[in-house]
Parts: sequence; structure tokens; C-alpha cells
Amino acid sequence: MPLRVAVVGAAGFFGSALCEVLADGGETVTAVTRETYAVDRAREYDVLVNAAMPSDRLRAEQHPEQDFIEAVQKTSNLINGWKFHRFIQISSLSARCERRSVYGRHRAAAELLCDRPDALTIRLASLYGAGMTKSAIIDIKNGGPVNVDGASRYAFTHVFYAAGWVTGVIRERPDRVGIWEVGAKNSLALNDLARHMNKPVQFSGPVELQEVENPDRTFPDAREVLSFVSTMRR
Repeated sequence: MPLRVAVVGAAGFFGSALCEVLADGGETVTAVTRETYAVDRAREYDVLVNAAMPSDRLRAEQHPEQDFIEAVQKTSNLINGWKFHRFIQISSLSARCERRSVYGRHRAAAELLCDRPDALTIRLASLYGAGMTKSAIIDIKNGGPVNVDGASRYAFTHVFYAAGWVTGVIRERPDRVGIWEVGAKNSLALNDLARHMNKPVQFSGPVELQEVENPDRTFPDAREVLSFVSTMRR
């Protein structure tokens, strides 16, 4: 029997990919957006996925109170105000790797709310794919500036790989709880990415090592992003 899955943040980059993969697999998907939130909240779901946290790190630093509302308060609203059998929080490696930043601290705080026996937190690496509008890749493509050091390393992962991994857990691993990190099995330096894209970029800021802890050997190679960005240069 198909699972009833609600994806909050269904209009976003990852949320839309997750809805597509879930629907292709035959699940009954409710794509929750700001416009449908009030109506969708009244229903009960087998799985409730929070894919709605903002991905704009610079905006989080500039507007920390608003980022707290979007990341922490709205996670609390979902956990305490919706009816579900299982909750999945889509978080970021920043929750572990960027504790000195507003963005990282707020994602870590939201994860604490998910420390319960019916919840799973999935920290995703830096995602790429068609339709993305905010990322280090976009900053480099546009010539910068990029607000981290060029030696920063990211475990770049295609958005549909991540969506497929999450979908597999929803279908096949109802017992999985706690915190899991998903991304590439290795990482790529932003300097190397900029050279491949033939873009002179001004990097400034801290070195960020956004690498997956204990990656599965089946995870993809971060260097696969080079083929993707080659299509962006055309």
C-alpha cells in the first residue's frame, strides 16, 4: 500500500526533487507549500518530511532572527502541530561543520527538536542540479564573490541522488532514527571547481570542510559535479 507522505517545502530545490522521486515510486505525495500549509496541516500522514529550511547562508547571517523562525520555530510547529507516524528532518552538514555561524547553529538547534523515537534527521551535503538558484557553484559561475576560503571542500552531491536516498529510507527503513549524513564519499575544493569553470573568483572567509563523516562506499564521487558545471559554461 502506498505511503501517505507530506513534503513541506515542496516548491524548493530539494523538496521538489523529493516529491518527484516519491511520486514516481508510487507513494501518495502531498506537496506542501506556503499556500496549502493550513489545509494540509489538518490531515494525517504516514511520513512528514520537513524540507523547508532556507539554504541562504548569507541571509541567515544578515537576518538571524528571521532565520531562527524559519529553521527552528517552524520545525517545532511541524513536530508539535501536525499528525504523523514518522518525522524526517532534512538538515545540512552545516549543523555539524558550521557551529560558529548563525546558519549552522540554527540547523543544529532544529535537530535537537527531532531527538525523539519517531524522527530521523538527514544532513545533506552541498547539492547541485538543474534549477538550483543558490549555491557556491552559482556564486562561482557568476564570478563571485564567494564568502568562504577557496580551500574549502564540499561533498558535492546531485539533488536526485539525495532524493533517491531519502526515498529509499522512507520506503525500506522505517526503523532508522537518529542523525545520518548523506553526500559524496569524498570532497572537492572550491579553488579546483573555479579553475575547472575557468572563473576568476574572489574567495574570502573561513575554510569550510563540509565532508561526510563515515560515508557509505556506495555514495557518489564529488568530482561528478565537474561534468555538471561543464554544461553550465556553455
